[in-house]
This record gives sequence, C-alpha cells and structure tokens, in this order.
Amino acid sequence: MVGRVVVLLLAGACCANAADTWVASWAASPHGPYPSGNAVAQPELKEILPPAGANDQTFRLIVKPDRWAKRMRLRFTNVFGAQPVSLDDVYLGIHAGAGRVLTHTNRAVAFDHGKRAVTIEPGKFVYSDAVALESVDESGKLAVSFHVVGASGPLTWHAKAMTTSYLTAPHAGSHGAEEASDAFPFTTTSWYLLDDVETMAPQGTKVIAAFGDSITDGTNSTINGDDRWPDFLAQRVHAAMGDRAVVVNEGIGGNKIIGPGGGPAALDRLDRDVLGLPGLQTVIWLEGINDLGAGASAEEIMEGLRKGVARLHEHHIKVIGATITSALNSTPTQGTPEADAKRKAINRFIRTGGVFDGVADFDAATVDSNTGALRPEFQPSSSTGGPGDRLHPNRAGYQAMAKCIDLKLL
Repeated sequence: MVGRVVVLLLAGACCANAADTWVASWAASPHGPYPSGNAVAQPELKEILPPAGANDQTFRLIVKPDRWAKRMRLRFTNVFGAQPVSLDDVYLGIHAGAGRVLTHTNRAVAFDHGKRAVTIEPGKFVYSDAVALESVDESGKLAVSFHVVGASGPLTWHAKAMTTSYLTAPHAGSHGAEEASDAFPFTTTSWYLLDDVETMAPQGTKVIAAFGDSITDGTNSTINGDDRWPDFLAQRVHAAMGDRAVVVNEGIGGNKIIGPGGGPAALDRLDRDVLGLPGLQTVIWLEGINDLGAGASAEEIMEGLRKGVARLHEHHIKVIGATITSALNSTPTQGTPEADAKRKAINRFIRTGGVFDGVADFDAATVDSNTGALRPEFQPSSSTGGPGDRLHPNRAGYQAMAKCIDLKLL
C-alpha cells in the first residue's frame, strides 16, 4: 500500500458529470440462505456464525471493483431472508491488507438521504446513498464494513467468494468505523448481504456480465488471487478499452440452466442477476454441466439456452455462448462418457446453431485432444492444492479461457 493516495469524501458529495450514469462495477449473485452452497477453503464457522445467522456482529467484506470512479454506491440484499435484517454503522474504505482499512479512507455510508441505519425486508434489497472519492487507485480493493443489529435470521449470501473477508465474534457490537483489524479475528471466504457495487461512469460505458456456474464463480482458482476467467478477461478488456468497459461476475457454484440447485435456475434469475445490472450490454454465458450431472437431456439444455438468449435479446443484450469445458472422468454424473457425448452435442449447437451473437470456445481452449479430458496442466487445484477434480480448471486454465475470447465480440 506504500505510495497509494486515496481520499474518500463524505457520502453524497457532488462530483459527477451531469451526463454520467450508474453502472455495475462488482457483483456477487446471491444463491440462498447461509450456510447452503459450496464455499471454498471456508474455516469452520458454526460457533462464530451459526446457521441461524449473525447476532450483534460486524462484517468486513473485501471486494475488488472492476471500475473505480469518483462516486460509488452499495446494494445490500435480503432476498433469501426470513425476517427483516437491520444494519447500522456501514463504512466504505480502501483495503490495506488482512482485516485493515487504509488510514484515513474509512467513511460512513448512509441510506435514504442521510440515515445511518437501514432495515431490509425479506425478499428486498436497498441501495446506499452515493459515496464520493476524491481520487482512486485501480490496483486496490474495497473494504465494506457493516454491523448487523441484533439477530439477523438466515443470511442471504454468496458462498464462493474465493476472497478472504473478516468477522467479529457474535455479540461483539459495532466495529466498522475502526481501521485496525483487532476487532476482526475471524475469517470467511464468502460474501454476505452485499451483492452489488456501482460507480458513476460516462454514458455508453459497457458492462459485460459473466453468467454461469462454479467454473465462472472460480472454483480451483487462487484464494485472493482474482484469477477466475472473468478476472483475466477484465484485464484484457481494460488493456484494450480502458474504463469504457466493465466485467462483472454473476456465477454461482452448482447453478443449472433449467432446474434449481446452486441457487435459482439460470432462467429464473436472469431478471435479478443479469437484467438488473445497470449498464449491461453483453453476457457471456457458460452453463450446462450441472444440468448434465442432474440427468437433463442435451435437447432440454439447448432449449433452455434458446429461451435464455431470447429473453436477453428482448432487452437488446448481446449474448456470447461459451462452449462447456470437459468434465470427462471427473464425477460419477458429469464425468461419464454418456454425459460427455451430450456435452459435445450442446457445444456443436453453441458453435453452429445460430442462436448466439458469438462464441467463446472454452472447450477448444482447455481440452486435451488425446484424452478428451481437461488438459493435465489445467487440473492441479490452485485453491487448496492437490491434483484437482478434473471438472474445474485451475488458474492456468482460466487464463487460457479468457485468452480465447475475441474482444471484437464485446
């Protein structure tokens, strides 16, 4: 953090161009109530964060926005909650490492024109007021701190953050204003309640959404490495387009196209997770392997893809179809020769069916032509070590996937 100068001003300060608009800069699709889902490298939390939820507890979530700007706002969701969740002492600062916030950057976040507390009803979400930044540094991350007042009940969450965030003990009270990490002894690799960070940006800024399952969510990528395929794609996009484009990740581990599991089916969450993104222009859709594992036919999956693309096209969203990467010899469901034959049929449809506006051929970029499985160098797990699961690519595999996307499609 040496040499970084980042100053946050008071929430709501006016510094945006009149022609600017809100665009999504970071996102995490909520998939269910904690602790359902598939976290990676999660510490045992049942004593710190029981299944019943938080209680008089402060969270410090670490997130990496894909676009920094002089105005940001936060969105919190209680979509899977069973009771109202009340938050106060919400703060936005620059992450300084571990559980710390960079000195003099932690500023209070308000709601509803200056209120310091907010209650989110079950099934609803709320936006914060704007927070203004005097200067920004695109190399860093944000620390979003908030205090859960009383008992939360079931927490809406995103299990597979692949990023370390920080927790106080239950009944520890409010500590979001503190820049030090002393009050945050516990860690989690998941995000809770927060599902969107937005920035003010010039009209026409393109938001590109990566939409899919655990391979988009980043299983087997590096914890705190920000090396999922959408992260590598974002690096390429910014090198070519600067801040005129943003990449956000709307993957959910275990997600399916046409049935529940790993959260609502993709077709059921299009409105919430994709069409609800401000500034959205393009979707890259990689999904289907979990449908195959659940026994769906190739025809059912292809019909689901048709329906999803038609829905997105109704809103003038460009859709890039991503071919499904090999899972051969992985699980007893996705890894069978029968499932692989269906996968190849779906990939032929994606490449030649004329439904999509373009193709990202992830299969061609990652398959071993001799075995039909993932290439050996893409299998050892970058998350927790070991040989990998033959289903999820590792860091090198995700990099190869991002490199194969023709940026002219975007």
